[in-house]
Amino acid sequence: MSDVIQKQYKLLFSEGRIGQVTLRNRVVLPPLEVGMANFDGTPSEQLISYYEERARNGLGLLITGITRVNEYHGAGLPRQLAMTNDRHIEPFARMVKRLHVHGTKVFCQLHHPGRQSNSLMIGPWPLRERIGRAWPGFWKLFFKLVPTAEKFAETGLVRAVVAPSAVACEYSKQKTRALSKREVRSLIKDFIQAARRVQLASGDGVELHAAHGYLIQQFLSPHTNRRMDEYGGSLENRMRFILEIISGIRRLCGPDFPIIVRLAVDEYYRCIGKPGQGIELAQGVEIAKRLEQAGVDAIDVSSANYETMNYWLEPISYETGWRKNLAKAIKDNVRIPVLAANVIRRPEQAEAQLREAYQDFVCLGRPHLADPAWSRKASTGCEQDIKRCISCLWCFESFLANAAQGEPLECAVNPRLGRERETAEPLKNGSGRVVAIIGAGPAGLSAAEILSLRGFKSIVFEKNAFVGGQLQLANKPPKKEKINWCFTDLYHAALKNGAEVRFNTEATLASIKTLDPFAVIVAAGGSAITPPIEGVKQSHVCTVTEILDGTVSLKGKRVAIIGSGMTGLETAEKLAEDGNRILIVEMMDQIAPGAHSQHLDDVLPRLKAYAADFITSHKLIRITAAGIILENTVSGQHREEKTDHVVLSVGVRSNNKLAKELEPHFARFYTIGDARKVGRIAQAVRDGFDTAWNLM
Repeated sequence: MSDVIQKQYKLLFSEGRIGQVTLRNRVVLPPLEVGMANFDGTPSEQLISYYEERARNGLGLLITGITRVNEYHGAGLPRQLAMTNDRHIEPFARMVKRLHVHGTKVFCQLHHPGRQSNSLMIGPWPLRERIGRAWPGFWKLFFKLVPTAEKFAETGLVRAVVAPSAVACEYSKQKTRALSKREVRSLIKDFIQAARRVQLASGDGVELHAAHGYLIQQFLSPHTNRRMDEYGGSLENRMRFILEIISGIRRLCGPDFPIIVRLAVDEYYRCIGKPGQGIELAQGVEIAKRLEQAGVDAIDVSSANYETMNYWLEPISYETGWRKNLAKAIKDNVRIPVLAANVIRRPEQAEAQLREAYQDFVCLGRPHLADPAWSRKASTGCEQDIKRCISCLWCFESFLANAAQGEPLECAVNPRLGRERETAEPLKNGSGRVVAIIGAGPAGLSAAEILSLRGFKSIVFEKNAFVGGQLQLANKPPKKEKINWCFTDLYHAALKNGAEVRFNTEATLASIKTLDPFAVIVAAGGSAITPPIEGVKQSHVCTVTEILDGTVSLKGKRVAIIGSGMTGLETAEKLAEDGNRILIVEMMDQIAPGAHSQHLDDVLPRLKAYAADFITSHKLIRITAAGIILENTVSGQHREEKTDHVVLSVGVRSNNKLAKELEPHFARFYTIGDARKVGRIAQAVRDGFDTAWNLM
């Protein structure tokens, strides 16, 4: 590491200590679950490769994802690590050995989901493993049933999830029962024994998961712990569960085996209209102080739970470092090290928060999904090469869908995630051969980066004076600036690898033929749909594209947005911010059907603060000079709404006209991104990557 970098990031890349364990730097991969373990709870080669990629790139501390301690009601998802049996020790030890080779220390996070589990996960997990090995079709059936667990819970035909008290989670919506005192004491032993197995596997320490609404936090919180015995009531009693776990680990593992507690120091119920409920910061500080007195070696500061999820797993609108005050409050009141995430994206931000004594270690979860080489790039003066997490939540959204299929999560900006081993080394056989790429959106730039890395000469035709494609529209609503990071970082990577981008240049058959290309890739994006509705061609009607690209500017108008998908809602917010009165019309019976709930929880309160009106179960049938005519999709009755302007947000269609013209003329021809199939950023970036990686 150069003297310049040492000076610039002096604290970030300085040694640190947690208990008796010395870490080479202050960069931590926190316990972010990825769903890559084997079904039996042992580390898969996929999981080890994922961890190893980050370890070899300079990570100081790696804390595993949620690791179950109980096989009957403690499973959080099908493919998670487990430390429930001695058979887990040796496979975990093999993983630790491979990670230690790279100088990274390994802690294991011990976890029980409590009420935030799924009813269909309750029951002896080893039995499911045996059935799955004997009958592979079992998993297919099981994964079909998991998404319907809420309906099963309503029937009462499934076992209840467990919690300190029978307080069901409003997010998970599962039948919930209170643990008996005998079960509580048995669970305490489960945590203690799991910690001992980690130690026997040469793990460097453990972290107890007392955050994000899981079981230990449920005991700590007065909202979820309403017990009348010695494990409920006063703070002293509510802390008894975790304190007995800690004292048990100390007895069995000795005083030098480090224990971190990941602690939700504020549950943020007041921010969802429930003031006075749950843990608030003052009590969070008190809990941290008592944990220090109990002998834990560090506090990993976090917040919230599934019911207040946006206050720990933030959407794109949240500013970097927005909750660093939580870490500061804990650090000011304890002497042991403090770890925290705080939406840190750049090394200069990480260094500043260490320098300003907000925390002692920097947790980078989603940033390490986006770029496994974050530490190496920061420590070697290549900060500009870091591909930044844009907080789009595709990781969690895909995790929810994929975990129920036995597949890992995905990252919108890193198509290698979960495929680290298969994509470790590209085939460098380009030999300078030209590949023409039409469109400098995320798909085109992703393809250009990889093709250039392989030694091809990537020439990108871009009709505009800028890169980004459809993302140059997606970044225009309020609080969407992080979208810029996606195409900025892709463009930087493409140029660094040698790609050429020709701006203000329309691709034509003649201009492409002039290059005599080895292959042609069309990434021309998509265009907003204008439906064939009576009155749609009037001057006061436009698409969301015309609002977002500035072609149409509205102020002080009554504006109807037709379609309540996320694009429609975000465009509505922009229009409201510009001083317009908003009406949102949705044909389905709910706003933004199919949208990820966190995005809705983020944008809807802001729209309601602007006094936006919402109409559901109505379709637009006619646009008049003075308004719109809607038809109720249930009753068929018509209603008229007065509006000054109508904005259509009813979907996107692929721009495939050029592709159809070009395809007959080139032997190797590919259409990618929205030009092939309209999708999200993740699909576009992966489409570009895979096409470029596999080009032969």
